Parts: sequence; C-alpha cells; structure tokens
Amino acid sequence: MEESVQRIEPARLVDVPETISDAVAELSAASATLGNSLHPLTAANLADLVRLMNTYYSNLIEGHDTRPRDIERALAGNFEKNEERRNLQIEAAAHVRLQAEIDRLAARSELPEPASCDFILWLHQEFYRDAEEPALRIKGMGREFLMTPGEWRSSPEHDVAVGRHQPPSSTRVGDFMRHFETRYRFARLGKAGRILAIPAAHHRFNFIHPFPDGNGRVSRLMSHAMAHEAGIAAHGLWSISRGLARGLESRNDYKAMMDHADMPRQGDLDGRGNLSQRALEEFTLWFLRICIDQVSFMSGLLDLTTLAKRLRAYVGRQEIKPEAGRLLEEALMRGEFERGEISRITGLPERTARRVFNDVSSLGLLASQTPKGPVSLRFPVDALDMLFPRLFPET
Repeated sequence: MEESVQRIEPARLVDVPETISDAVAELSAASATLGNSLHPLTAANLADLVRLMNTYYSNLIEGHDTRPRDIERALAGNFEKNEERRNLQIEAAAHVRLQAEIDRLAARSELPEPASCDFILWLHQEFYRDAEEPALRIKGMGREFLMTPGEWRSSPEHDVAVGRHQPPSSTRVGDFMRHFETRYRFARLGKAGRILAIPAAHHRFNFIHPFPDGNGRVSRLMSHAMAHEAGIAAHGLWSISRGLARGLESRNDYKAMMDHADMPRQGDLDGRGNLSQRALEEFTLWFLRICIDQVSFMSGLLDLTTLAKRLRAYVGRQEIKPEAGRLLEEALMRGEFERGEISRITGLPERTARRVFNDVSSLGLLASQTPKGPVSLRFPVDALDMLFPRLFPET
C-alpha cells in the first residue's frame, strides 16, 4: 500500500485558539519595533553579529560547540588542521554565508517561496557546497554512503529512524515535499497565516526528514527565510536558533516539543488528520513564545541608551583615553562619520584625536570599507561579553 502524503496532516491550523492569535499579534508588534531606533548601517553591522549567533546556536542544537572565535576564524579562511574541527568550521562558515544571502535576497524582495522544493534543495546544496568528503559520508544502521548535496532521500539505503519517529520512506520523499510546498505556499496567505505557518512547517519538514543529513540546519534557515517573508524578521536582528537551543524552561524543550508534535491523532476530538491537532497547537504556541522571547531579548540589548552605556563602559576598561567613547557613540547614532571629523567629535587636538581613533580602531570597534572611507561601528568577538551580555553562554 502506497504511503499517503496525508500523513503530515494537519499541516496548518484552521480554528486558531485565542491564545495563539494573541501570540501572533504580540510577535508581530514586537518585531515591528525591533531596531527601529538604530541607524540602518549600524543595524546592518549588528545583523552580521546575529548571523554569528544564529550559527553558534544552530550548531549547538546539533551537539557541536563551535565557539564564536572558531566561527570568526573560519569566516577569515583560517581552518583547524584537525579534520573534525575543520569540518565543523566549514559548516559554520556555510551557515553564516547562506543566512547572509537570505538576508540580502529579502532586503531586495527577491526571496523565492521559502517552503518551495526548489528553495529548500538550494539551501541544502549551498550549505554543503564546500563540505569535504568526511562530512558527506553517512554511516550507521549497517549502511554507508556518500550524501549528494541538494538531493532528497531517494533509495532504501537512505531510510532512517529519528528516535522513535520513522519518517516517510525515501522513495516517497519527493511526493511528500511537493505536498509540503503546496500546504505552506505563502503567496495565498495573509500575514497572520504566514506567521502561523512557520512553526507548523518547521515541525512537518523535520517530520518528513527529506535529506540524509542536515535537516535541522536547513529547517532553521528555512524558518529564517519564512520570518522575512512573514514580516517579522526585523532585518535579521533576532535569531530563532538561540531560542530553540535555550528553550523556555530548559535546553531539552526543543527536542521534547518536536517529539510531542509527532503524536498521532488522539480520538475524534483531536482534529481530522493523521497527526494530533492539539499537539500542533501546543507546539505552535510554544514556538511563537520562543520567538517573542528572543525578540524581547534583542530589543533590550539593542536599546540605544543602554548600548551606548555599554560602549562607554567597555572603553573605560581599555588603556585608551575616555574620549574614544565619543567616537563610538557618534558611530552608533549616525551610522558612520568621516575621518576628518575625529578632532571635532572628541574635542581633542588633531594629533591626539588621531591616536585615540587608531587605538579604538585597533580594538576592532571602528572600521571602514576602504582605507580612507567613512568609519562605522563594528562588534568584535572579544567585546561581545560586555557589549551584549548573555548573547552567548560565554565567548
């Protein structure tokens, strides 16, 4: 008997409980104001930091503790000699690069349908574009094969069990994903419908488990793209991966809630699909509350007044003149300034002001695209503990 694509139904919520409607409204409102007070250039540089954070927590979910400094070195092309650590760095660099491309496409209104088969296959192919053979070799359950990036599971050797869950057989993945694309197509959904589709699609994608490996990472990148198209991404200034990794009650929340949403229908009062309607509602509400928690967290970190205070405090701990703080605040408020303004901003003589500028630039806090171009604020890894407390467990 052929395995039916209806196995992932209900794919979306039809009768939305009031608690979930309220959470959708709260998330929409909170994300609309995140980063509004920031200069667009400062916000763009902060989005670079959020990509680093998203990558760190996405890796952490997979059980890989790739530190921010390791990711930063990977982005600069400095890879470890150890094969396992190098492979993790390559994956981290790929995640940052791919999320940056998603953000770029979203900014230009060029993102494809985020739940489309073409886009998801592209995500997988691009994520593993630079992967070395050991990272593509799949072992276990008495089989070994080389995964091809950007291709669904398609043969019996690709069949897999994920904990207690048995995903659809490999020969049916293509059909399941075409049904998935139809059910989560954004073109026919309003804003609330798009927001509600994100958690449901996140779970149902992993339920199908369409690739031999990399499904979790691809699902989180897909959710990031969906957040852009749903109008809640706030220009990339918050990360779903941090919330999923930390949970609301404990770090085990994500795994437990994903497992809970796998529950089959529990009687006549639990919807009409193969899976539990109630479990999907509970997963959706949990996921939305995770999003709200992360938007609120980043709103606090990115408040102009408190960020300016942390910049001054950081300068105060360095062996440089306190006037350096004026340069950082100027960049924070204006986005960038010309090098010829350094003396005016600091109130110091030209030569002294230049020394202060060089000191703060050597810390990586100010930089420019060209040697003599205008400078803007940067956020080096060494400063993250103080500038953005609790962004990472430690840096």
